[in-house]
Amino acid sequence: MANFSSIFMQITRKEFRSFFSTPAAYLFLGGFVAATLFVFFWVETFFARNIADVRPLFQWLPLLLIFLVAALTMRAWSEERRAGTLESLLTSPVSPLQLIWGKFAATLALVALALVLTLPLPITVSLLGPLDWGLVIGGYVATLFLAAAYISIGLYTSGRTDNPVVALILTAMVCGLFYFIGSSTLTDLFGGQISQLLSLAGTGSRFESITRGVVDIRDLYYYVSIIGIFLALNLLSLERFRWAGNPICKKHRLYQWAVGLTIANFIVANCWLNTITWARADITEGQQYSLSDATESQLVSLQEPLVIRGYFSAKTHPLLAPLVPQLEDLLKEYAVTSDGRVSVELIDPTQDREAEEEAASRFGIKPVPFQTADRYQSAVVSSYFDLVISYGDQFETLGFRDLIEVKSQTGQDLDVVLKNPEYAITRAIRKVAGSYQAGANPFAMLTNNVTFNGYISPSNQLPESLQNLRNDLDSLLDEWKKQAGDKLTLNFADPGANNGELASELKQNFGFSPQVASLFDPQPFWFYMVLESNSETVQVPLPENLDKAALKRSLDSALHRLTPGILKTVSVVKPVAYGPNAQGYNSLEQVLKENVRVKEEDLSDGQVAEDSDLLLVLAPQNLNDKQRFAVDQFLMQGGSVVLMTSPFNVQAAQSLTASKHTSGLEDWLAHYGVKIDETMVLDPQNTALPVPVQRYIGGLPIQEIRMLPYPHFPDLRGDSLNGDNPITASLEQLTLNWASPIHIDDEKNKDRQVTKLLSSSKNSWTSDDLNLIPNYERYPDSGFAPADEHDAYLLGVAIEGRFTSFYKDKSSPLLSSDEEPDNDKETDKSEPDKSETADDKEPPSAIGSVITRSPSSARLTVVASNTFASDAAVSLVSQSLNTYYTKPLDFVQNTIDWSLEDRGLLALRGQTQLARTLLPMSPDEQRWWEWANYGLAILALILIWAWRHSVAAADSRKYNAILAEVK
Repeated sequence: MANFSSIFMQITRKEFRSFFSTPAAYLFLGGFVAATLFVFFWVETFFARNIADVRPLFQWLPLLLIFLVAALTMRAWSEERRAGTLESLLTSPVSPLQLIWGKFAATLALVALALVLTLPLPITVSLLGPLDWGLVIGGYVATLFLAAAYISIGLYTSGRTDNPVVALILTAMVCGLFYFIGSSTLTDLFGGQISQLLSLAGTGSRFESITRGVVDIRDLYYYVSIIGIFLALNLLSLERFRWAGNPICKKHRLYQWAVGLTIANFIVANCWLNTITWARADITEGQQYSLSDATESQLVSLQEPLVIRGYFSAKTHPLLAPLVPQLEDLLKEYAVTSDGRVSVELIDPTQDREAEEEAASRFGIKPVPFQTADRYQSAVVSSYFDLVISYGDQFETLGFRDLIEVKSQTGQDLDVVLKNPEYAITRAIRKVAGSYQAGANPFAMLTNNVTFNGYISPSNQLPESLQNLRNDLDSLLDEWKKQAGDKLTLNFADPGANNGELASELKQNFGFSPQVASLFDPQPFWFYMVLESNSETVQVPLPENLDKAALKRSLDSALHRLTPGILKTVSVVKPVAYGPNAQGYNSLEQVLKENVRVKEEDLSDGQVAEDSDLLLVLAPQNLNDKQRFAVDQFLMQGGSVVLMTSPFNVQAAQSLTASKHTSGLEDWLAHYGVKIDETMVLDPQNTALPVPVQRYIGGLPIQEIRMLPYPHFPDLRGDSLNGDNPITASLEQLTLNWASPIHIDDEKNKDRQVTKLLSSSKNSWTSDDLNLIPNYERYPDSGFAPADEHDAYLLGVAIEGRFTSFYKDKSSPLLSSDEEPDNDKETDKSEPDKSETADDKEPPSAIGSVITRSPSSARLTVVASNTFASDAAVSLVSQSLNTYYTKPLDFVQNTIDWSLEDRGLLALRGQTQLARTLLPMSPDEQRWWEWANYGLAILALILIWAWRHSVAAADSRKYNAILAEVK
């Protein structure tokens, strides 16, 4: 064995050096590097794609390697046969197997050297953006195995002829055939199982599977089997060349049978391994193709069987066809991981009439017409690409728009990939399970006991409306007790008794104080409700309408906040829409509805809906005292408030216009130690925008669109995003729009936890100029006048802990006498039977209480921008990136999940952030990086040439020394 290895290494070194004895190696290395760089920067337009990956490097290699490897191997045996030296080799003490392995290893080493020369590309990308090195490693592994397979084919075909040109053509044809078998050009002609079998037999489809970052033993063994089969055939052809002219004997037949059995074993092993799905390694960052802990936790919590139906057509759009097997594999992972809780059904409605009718009538799924075209014809294909997740009587559908993403656009070429498939499916499972469980017994899903504490005055001290509500409360709690059994404990206490000791304790812990019914009924009373479970406290607010149905919603909402898996409710306060340029948030609302119930609020009644879990306030404008009170008291109840506000209002329509803006929350925020400056932040590290620029050609004015820096859009990444907070840890990059600096009063927040989420770069400056149109002629670097002072400014902050109400020691705005004019309106009517006293007219829901202190669960998140996550801002950034930009929407979703302590879904979304953009740079900087890679490649080739000549000189000296010694 040692002798075999020694001879093998000598042959490998001899063959490797022989490549450099002629220009062949230099031509191969130079051609390979030049082709890859040209494809990377020009054909795939790397900088225009604006994605930090090296996918263009590997995308063309299956085709490129066919011709390059064919050129390398065409002389391996054919030259030996033509020169007549093959007979000498085969009759030498060196075995044919050693010769074959030596030539194979030398050629593969040259290909590996060529790949080393491309390493500056991924290093460059990693310097320009967040590169996933798992994909890079997978790409290089796939390239080496693919090249090894092609080399084995080339060695075999070279051994079948004495003409190198014929060997080159045969190698290209055989390798091209293996590539063509699995290409979409052929598989699109078939459907179902035939298409999948062809994909499994193709070198290109297996290559793509590894380059996506999943190293599967089935794919690796596929290449090993090609190597083994063609090297075995090469060995057989050499042995038959040795036998030429001799009669066929038993030994020869046994040799042929051994080679045949070896080939059969490789084929059978491939078929057997195809049934094994677990032998793979997901090497992508965050393991994008492996089910996360959040998904496994969600599947384990299922109480009823869940069914996932995949509706896929055998004949579909060519860009969707490769995604179907990936989705099917992922669905199978759900079935395996769920331990029988999830069943998966794969259906082709075009082949099953009943299934097609059920999909349309029950789930509203219909085929989508796709336009397809090639050089020969164009056609419209109506196909299915949908998922249905069913749980109990609830279901959720996911169409192709939910499952795919167009990651880049270059001219008319589209790059279509799956868009966070695990997140989309798990989110749908969570939604249907939450909706189903919300209508079921919530106590069945509780892992800890719950205590209801009612701090209520005796009935004779309550207003009449609350006396009836007190009876309704007893009735509802009796129903709860029947459902909960031993999991529910009821406690009632009168804070007005025992010399007010309990009242003092409630004021200290919760900020509770005596309530009054109205200005006309100042008799104080107590009516507070609190749920406790495992040290977690949730306040039950009095409903807006004091009836049994509203009280039930309020109780159920509080209980749901303690129950894992229940769908949460987010109340959204949006600016009043007027005119065609009004600020819209349609994209944000659509995204939020995928995870939570969304309810619109205007806060005009001074209260937030009783079933709300979180309050999202977008660009508030001139909020009155009642609306401000509603926000304040929701926070005092331990709720979470997410606020997007700024002193400026920007309209992005035909032009950019800015105006001063008053939210009505300035004093309220200042009370909690948050102050927003009346300036805007400009950052030299920013997102470029498409700007019309006029230039003159031959005296004629020409207007063109150029990507130019826009400092009002800070590009936040690295230290500008808090890497320790789950809201921002997974974003990697975020663009803000017309943001203002935030200042935190440390003294007012000394007892609360303040987390700085977003900040500009340290070279930023501020301006109060309302002119947002850049002037690049006067200020060519940024379009705006620079300032003398530069600093990093806080743009987003999260505060959690106990808050003291803005309305402490103030009367409730709900008891203001501004209701009295309504009484006058009634008495002005000529209908005396409808006249009412002031007491009768007072709305029964206007209970005059001010909660003066919040529990520690209260959270306040502020982003100092009125346009953040708006449709206009998202559209502007999307235009600049040539792809739909969702990072602001992700930030809001992350904030909601963090505020509601939905850490599982937050972690899952963080693991599936696929959009990786490059750092903003000018065209000159882009050209510099491109030419730097060309320069490094040329330098590497020069170093290889110098190394080869130094080795040759050393060999020459040794040879001359031996000759001198012999003489």
